[in-house]
Amino acid sequence: MNVPLRRGSLLRYQGRYWFVDNVAERHSGKQRPVVHVALHGALEAQHIERTLDELMPIEEVACAYRPMQYLYAKGNAHIFMDSQNFEEIELGEAALHGCEPFLKEGEEFRVLYAGDQPLRLEMPESVAVRVADTAAPAHAVGAAGSVLKEAKLDNGLTIRVPLFIKTGDVVRVDTRSRQYLGKAQA
Repeated sequence: MNVPLRRGSLLRYQGRYWFVDNVAERHSGKQRPVVHVALHGALEAQHIERTLDELMPIEEVACAYRPMQYLYAKGNAHIFMDSQNFEEIELGEAALHGCEPFLKEGEEFRVLYAGDQPLRLEMPESVAVRVADTAAPAHAVGAAGSVLKEAKLDNGLTIRVPLFIKTGDVVRVDTRSRQYLGKAQA
C-alpha cells in the first residue's frame, strides 16, 4: 500500500485542519482495494472517515511547535502564554485532548501550530503527581501478585496504586491511560 498519508499527519480538508488517526486498505471481491482514512478535527472534537479518493488532492500542512507557559483556566478554555513573545492564547477541550487534570500553573508545554493557528497541546507521556489520599489496605482489590488500592491525586484524579504507596508520595501517571507507572522522586 503506497499511500501519501501516515498516522499523525496534519492535513487541510474542506478548509479545516484534520489529524490522520488511521489509514486502512479494504478489499471487497474483485474490485480494486479502497483506502479508508479516519480523521479527527484539530480544532473541534469531530471524527470522520473518508476514502483516499475523496481526500485527493491531499494538502499536507506545515506545522511547528512553540514553547508555551500554562497560566490559568477560564471556563472550558485554558490560557497559555507564548514564552517568546508573551502573547496569550486560549486552547479549548479539543486542543487539550483530555489532559486538563495534568496542567499546572507556570509549567511549560509545547503547542503545535499550523501557521498562526494553535492546534494541539503536546503533553508528556507521564507526569509526576502527589498522592492526596489513599484508601485503607483493607479496600484493596486484585490477585495475590498485583493487589491495588485507590488513591486520590492532588489534581483530583483517582487511580489504583500498589499497597506500599501512601498519602504524600509522588507517583508517575500515564497521561493517556491515567494509570500508575511507578513511584517518582519527590
